[in-house]
Amino acid sequence: MKSRLCDLVGIEYPVIQGGMAWVATAELAAAVSNGGGLGIIAAGGAPAEVVREQIKKCRELTEKPFGVNVMLMSPFAADVMQVVIEEKPAVVITGAGNPGKYIPAVKEAGIKIIPVIASVAMAKKMEKDGADAVVAEGTEAGGHIGEITTMCLVPQIVDAVSIPVVAAGGIADARGAVAAFALGADGIQVGTRFICSDECIAHQNYKDAVIKAKDRDAVVTGRSTGAPVRALKNKLTREYARLESSGASKEEIEQLGVGGLRRAFAEGDVQTGSLMAGQSAAMVKNIEPCADIIRSYFEGIDDILNGIREKMI
Repeated sequence: MKSRLCDLVGIEYPVIQGGMAWVATAELAAAVSNGGGLGIIAAGGAPAEVVREQIKKCRELTEKPFGVNVMLMSPFAADVMQVVIEEKPAVVITGAGNPGKYIPAVKEAGIKIIPVIASVAMAKKMEKDGADAVVAEGTEAGGHIGEITTMCLVPQIVDAVSIPVVAAGGIADARGAVAAFALGADGIQVGTRFICSDECIAHQNYKDAVIKAKDRDAVVTGRSTGAPVRALKNKLTREYARLESSGASKEEIEQLGVGGLRRAFAEGDVQTGSLMAGQSAAMVKNIEPCADIIRSYFEGIDDILNGIREKMI
């Protein structure tokens, strides 16, 4: 299955792996790229040289195109972006901010730049500033989120810009992929599903928590601070809720989350760790190789379309 996204970044399937901090390591990125998608290394809050090491490691594991996600709210963002420009992965994905000031240098280095956005206004601005595509991420996604649902956000952005649009948030299987393409998307971004892949090096407890998740388990904290995050409910999210309802300061609320994702990813702490995951977690039932996960998003499309036709008769 080909689309403008495939042509843009040189991949077989129109799927980008989400840039999940800690989770999206060189191992996961390489496996996704080897499986025909676009693997992404997440810089998160890591220093620039750590990101450089991850890029070099990914190159040892794959000859296919891959990218780096740069979290613009990181104190190391400028240094990380410089490393990306020097190392020249195929793509840079940006999140949590406006990458406008970096776009000219990134493009001059021959790197495609694809910002993650959550509004029509930002999509238009990114196109005007020279972005090659945008990821329209709905509030169903895990981690840092916006307010508009994928179903409503994607078609509005497709209508507003001419560059490729990648749909993200809540896409757990081929049915979600079909819905995204029906909304006009040129590809999909998948995050939560790849947590439960063989190649993801997240702690087994984290993977098990995703598999056990029910429909109402992916909750949002941090709305009062202006930086909402979606994660699986546990002791940490309940403490967030308590602090927010009691009128705690922004600093106190933010301090609670320090180190939370590391605890979940590396230590398997499912109570005080931040188990970032989207609402699609409830649809994840097993752990598989990345290549099989990617194919599962596309091999069942004909059957789904035939089922739609039958229902419309």
